[in-house]
Amino acid sequence: MNDRQDPYGQFGQPGQIYGYDEYGRPIYGTEPQQPPAQGEYDYGYGTGGQQDYGYGYGQDTGQQAPVQDQGHQQGQYPQQDQSQGGYGYGYGYGYGGDTSYGTAPAGHDTGQQAPVQDHGPEPAAPTAGPAPATQDPPATPSVPPARGAEPADGEYQTEQFAFVEEEDGKAEDVIDWLKFSESRTERREEAKRRGRTRKRLLVVLLVLAVLGGVGYLYATDRLPFLADSGTGGETATGAQVRDVVVVHLRPLDSDETSTVLLVGNETTETGTTLLLPNELSVTPDGGTTTLGQAVANEGAASVREAVGGLLGADIQGTWRLDTPYLETLVELVGGITLTTDAEVPGEDGEDPLVPRGEDVQLAGRAAVAYATLRGEDEPGSAQLARFGQVLQAVLEKLPADEAGATRVVEGLNQIVDPSLTEDQLGNLLARLAGYAQGDAYETTQLPVEVDGSISDETAEGLVSEVLGGTVSNADPNGAPRIGVRDASGVQGNAETARIALVNGGFTVVDSRAAGGTEPSSQVVYGDEAHRETALEAARTLGLPEEAVTQGDGAGNVDVTIILGEDYGG
Repeated sequence: MNDRQDPYGQFGQPGQIYGYDEYGRPIYGTEPQQPPAQGEYDYGYGTGGQQDYGYGYGQDTGQQAPVQDQGHQQGQYPQQDQSQGGYGYGYGYGYGGDTSYGTAPAGHDTGQQAPVQDHGPEPAAPTAGPAPATQDPPATPSVPPARGAEPADGEYQTEQFAFVEEEDGKAEDVIDWLKFSESRTERREEAKRRGRTRKRLLVVLLVLAVLGGVGYLYATDRLPFLADSGTGGETATGAQVRDVVVVHLRPLDSDETSTVLLVGNETTETGTTLLLPNELSVTPDGGTTTLGQAVANEGAASVREAVGGLLGADIQGTWRLDTPYLETLVELVGGITLTTDAEVPGEDGEDPLVPRGEDVQLAGRAAVAYATLRGEDEPGSAQLARFGQVLQAVLEKLPADEAGATRVVEGLNQIVDPSLTEDQLGNLLARLAGYAQGDAYETTQLPVEVDGSISDETAEGLVSEVLGGTVSNADPNGAPRIGVRDASGVQGNAETARIALVNGGFTVVDSRAAGGTEPSSQVVYGDEAHRETALEAARTLGLPEEAVTQGDGAGNVDVTIILGEDYGG
């Protein structure tokens, strides 16, 4: 070993050889210090927080150049002996006071500069005299590479890295907080979406309700801006609300029926009994015929639809009032009072059942006798008017409240038509009773032409005013109308002839019994254009062509067939 002593031996044990200089001399150095612990960095600030810098330079004169420490500490750093001269410098810094790192970048000469290490508060090295020629230069201290710099040998040491450890509990709290914030945000957004959905649904429902209300008012003619569009101070036809029921009076001992319409106008708060003559031409399912024939031979629904289609009215139901129920109805209201225009004789020379005069009191049986009364020379309209009188007199005595009127209807113990329940009929009768008892009720008859049609004046006047409808006269195809009168003296021949004619494609508008009997049958036509129809009808019934003649027949038909005793059915 070299006999020269380590000039720095006074700092500790001889240094470890770290390399050789350009002259082959070994380079000694103290044992490298460990890097600071994790989280502790010494940048040379010392205890006062001041940063310490050390630097120096010198020319190769064989003397060690002193290095001035401008921090709180002072020290000398040995410089490598340079043969060709040059400059060397170094500085050290630390933070935290534990470990100091020193770096010594290469000098500007051709020799190798000795690294400089900042030893903090260590005592200064002696400077007396030049170092012995045989003394090895001080070793270069171990300096960790700067952060981010790649090591020379391509490998990293574990002490080069510092890891920041997170506490698991705090991390979990952060994750939980994020989840809570996210879930709360989602709940808020979902609540907003539900709120918007409910608002949109509410708007849709309101729009539908408004449209439905307007549609209902339009359908029931209650729109206020349509109410004053009529003329002569009348409410517009389309703006009035009416309840209409058809009533058929059917005697048990006769085929003569009577038909009326009960009309309750809610808009004008008035009631009307519209009398419909049996000669009125209608077109039920069985073809064009008279109203009387349709009631006797067709179903209630077919007749109701035929009458409604003819008059342009919406008829809600049918009330079949057979004479026994009419008698019960009069008794339930305590009898009626009216002005009679004819006398109904009593049985076996007794006093008249119905006297003629004003304010006549009638019980059930007498009211039925008067409602069905028809004189020998009287038209059917006279009997129909008497039935209308009885009905209005009943309404004037009927309870005007719905419950009371319904109890009266229930007291009839009749089987009503499926189209009209007892409650519906009771409600309508109660309303009509209120109108009748308030002098807002009238009974009027629908006039018809000789052929059973309705004139334009009647359609535009009475029908439009009472029903608010447009008349569509029956028999749109213009087929000749046939009437049958049974003078054979055999019960049922009239119905047999009617069925045969309908099956043959003819339009039968009237079929009933004649006042007497005739020995031979006749087929009479009024217009020459109907002669061929008359001949075909005679052949259908098995009558000879000689029975067909031109003449005056019934007023409401084109061809009149009179069945005599020679008709065998």
